[in-house]
Amino acid sequence: MFEVLKPLPPDAILGINELFSRDRDSNKVDLSVGVYQDEGGLTPVPKAVRLAEQQVIQAQTTKTYVAIAGNAEFNHQMELQLFGSSHRALCDGRISTVQTPGGSGGLSVAAEIICRAQPDTKIWLSDPTWPNHKPLLSLPGLKLQQYPYYDYVNHKINFEKMVSTMKTLGSGDVVVLHGCCHNPCGADLSPDQWGILAELFGQRGITPLIDLAYQGLSEGLEEDVYGIRLMAESLPEMIVVASCSKNFGLYRERVGAISIVLKDTKQAAATLSNTSNIARGIYSMPPDHGAAIVASIFCEEELRKLWIQELGEMRERINGLRRLLVDKLSEREPPQDFSFIANERGMFSFLGISRSQVIRLREEFHVYLVESSRINVAGINRSNVDYVSDAIVGVL
Repeated sequence: MFEVLKPLPPDAILGINELFSRDRDSNKVDLSVGVYQDEGGLTPVPKAVRLAEQQVIQAQTTKTYVAIAGNAEFNHQMELQLFGSSHRALCDGRISTVQTPGGSGGLSVAAEIICRAQPDTKIWLSDPTWPNHKPLLSLPGLKLQQYPYYDYVNHKINFEKMVSTMKTLGSGDVVVLHGCCHNPCGADLSPDQWGILAELFGQRGITPLIDLAYQGLSEGLEEDVYGIRLMAESLPEMIVVASCSKNFGLYRERVGAISIVLKDTKQAAATLSNTSNIARGIYSMPPDHGAAIVASIFCEEELRKLWIQELGEMRERINGLRRLLVDKLSEREPPQDFSFIANERGMFSFLGISRSQVIRLREEFHVYLVESSRINVAGINRSNVDYVSDAIVGVL
């Protein structure tokens, strides 16, 4: 059976990380893998998570299965976090939520429920988008298309072209939007742009699928869900996939959720039964440990305050590193302008250099980034920023 299988090339990001691991140079810097890092280059466990985890372990009396839809308190708290306690869709009972193994699990369930409802649906992804969007959303056989998003030359959203493409879409098309901290370009939609899209989607019958992997790491917890709440208020249907990997530091616990906004409670109930059925067929039951930790943090006031404080520190550090990198590059008077990096948000930005220059960074300076020139800003710290800046200018 398996003799027909051929080796596949390594993952574009994890393959770079493997090269980094084998590098013995003392100056090496990893700006490739998308995890938050502190000043010491570690991906820390937040204090709020440690305290909540201790409480969860002490309170546990069983390791039996949770429900197919997952931890009920976690699901409820995620709905409150995403939509707000007074949001009309939530108060009307029109939101169906299922806990998933990370945001990736949520995207997989989303693709399956879309395919079950309308197998001929076209899914529109931004150019560029997170590479894993393509395999996760195409697995059931859905057709994928791309819409213009990032202007690589001017380092900003090409909103005019984006809207022009959206005006050609038909009823039932699904458009994937990044809720905040766009991966990989870091260029986010403004409130005005969200408003224009919400109106256009309503006119065209387009369904948004909003991928929210970084809530709280752009401008703030409330600010980062502006687009989600606006569209949930304006449109009869939408899908939100959320991850707790980044804002809680729970990468290996695989905690996420899919929330679907429906026209009425009858459709919400029917959709919940179908998403639960799909989840049952993919992974049977979600893991509870990470979800229980998140639910504890949401429900206990002191833990929640501590988490919000720590999240704010992460956000300010990332945004501060953006400004620091821009300042350091500017001091070296490079032949191109990098000021756009300070205006983007989240952990990622494109440097805007060529593939050959990215390879030179790796081979000559031991600075590792994805060959698209995407960098993880959180991999920079005050001890390596001068070296990184020298290396970047050195390959220009």
